Amino acid sequence: MSDPTAARTTPTPSGGSAGGGGRGSATLAVLQRLGRSLMMPIAVLPAAAILLRLGQPDLLGADGLAGLPGMAWMDPVSGAVGTAGDAIFQALPLLFAIGVAIGFAKRADGSTALAAVVGYLVFDRVATWTMFTFDGPQGDLGSQITSYPLAVDPVTREPLTDPATVNAVAPAIDHAIKNPTDVLGGIAMGLIAALLWQRYHRIKLPTWLGFFGGRRFVPIVTALAGLVMGVALGLIWPIVGMWIQNLGEAIIGAGALGAGLYGLINRILLPLGLHHVVNSFIWFVSGGYTADDGTVSNGEITRYFAGDPDAGGMLSGFFPVLMFGLPGAALAMWLAASPARRAQIGSIMIPAALTAFVTGITEPVEFAFIFVAPLLFGVHIVLTGVSMAVLNALDVQLGFGFSAGLIDLLLNATKDNTQGLGILLLFGLMYFVVYFAIFYLLITRLNLPTPGRESDPEENVPAAEPAAAGAEDRSDGVGRGDGTTVRDRDPAD
Repeated sequence: MSDPTAARTTPTPSGGSAGGGGRGSATLAVLQRLGRSLMMPIAVLPAAAILLRLGQPDLLGADGLAGLPGMAWMDPVSGAVGTAGDAIFQALPLLFAIGVAIGFAKRADGSTALAAVVGYLVFDRVATWTMFTFDGPQGDLGSQITSYPLAVDPVTREPLTDPATVNAVAPAIDHAIKNPTDVLGGIAMGLIAALLWQRYHRIKLPTWLGFFGGRRFVPIVTALAGLVMGVALGLIWPIVGMWIQNLGEAIIGAGALGAGLYGLINRILLPLGLHHVVNSFIWFVSGGYTADDGTVSNGEITRYFAGDPDAGGMLSGFFPVLMFGLPGAALAMWLAASPARRAQIGSIMIPAALTAFVTGITEPVEFAFIFVAPLLFGVHIVLTGVSMAVLNALDVQLGFGFSAGLIDLLLNATKDNTQGLGILLLFGLMYFVVYFAIFYLLITRLNLPTPGRESDPEENVPAAEPAAAGAEDRSDGVGRGDGTTVRDRDPAD
């Protein structure tokens, strides 16, 4: 992640007023806050992905552990585990509303989360009601949230066959189905809750309304904002949603080119911490998949875990880079370090490489060269785009719940919509060699200042001139300017 203090310490242009550069810095700071706030809800994905994957038939279910002799009791266990993971995926919009509100608001507390929950619940119901009312139960959006309750006898619960009674059944909103705005609605409501909390959490009301002042006022005003946003977004979503869907389908439909472009943008934005903004669109918004039971899933990660046979191609290219390429870069930086510091650098790079390989967390390796050797960062950007494009072109599909590391690879290797695992591993081994060779060659030939190769400050200190006659002797301590040195003074001074 980028340094969270970078945006806050950007100096104001001379002249006392913020000029174009100041506005640009302020915009960047806001975007960085948004990127960091998105990390909070994304952090719950590992738990959701692991539970959902373990609960599937080929692992703990009937085709896996529950199918072994004497292990049939594991079948209902797998169902409970899978349901637990699916519950998190189904609640992602609400989780994003809460996480973004807490992460984006300055000095947030529990009232911020409460405001986000209240605002999103109001927004969710009002938005779906608006879509159902104005688009109609037969419209593109209305049909996604419409349910036709089965006419049954209230006592026997048997279906009624009387035509008049059956025809009298009216369409209703099925609130068990996710709001079509999905994660984007949650992010928008989280931002609104954060801004309202910052504006009103210290508001003073008249004495007779004092109980509702301060933090208690925030959920109230957020509920009103959720109502307004629900009506507004419910009215414009048929158009906005179509634009977003078309953009997502265009990126996915571009195939290797779209995947490669996503890889380039992802790494370019990494130092600024803005890559999670793009990730959130690709992971949770782009593309749509309707399961056999009618459940609609959006986003590459969500569709992959929902069983979409075409999902995972926008994610598979990360595995060779994160699992194999960056560990190769870490090895190159270790071996290119000066002999005197090689042991020290090894103690840093080896754990960083293992972390990248096992978990897919690569910042310890990447931030070792991003700023000190931008050329290496440029190479890393290009190689990431190439990996994403090539594996997508080869129809390699493998998703992840958190990051492209060994844990996710092992969990999803046998998933029914995983394809081309052997190609991915061979490409990864090749990328380990490619990263190592390019990084080592560039570091040593161009004398790049990667860790362990920085110039020693003491080597640049000029030789001391002979002390002038009568000057205090500074060889045994730091001169104080009064004829004494630090050594001459009492420590109590």
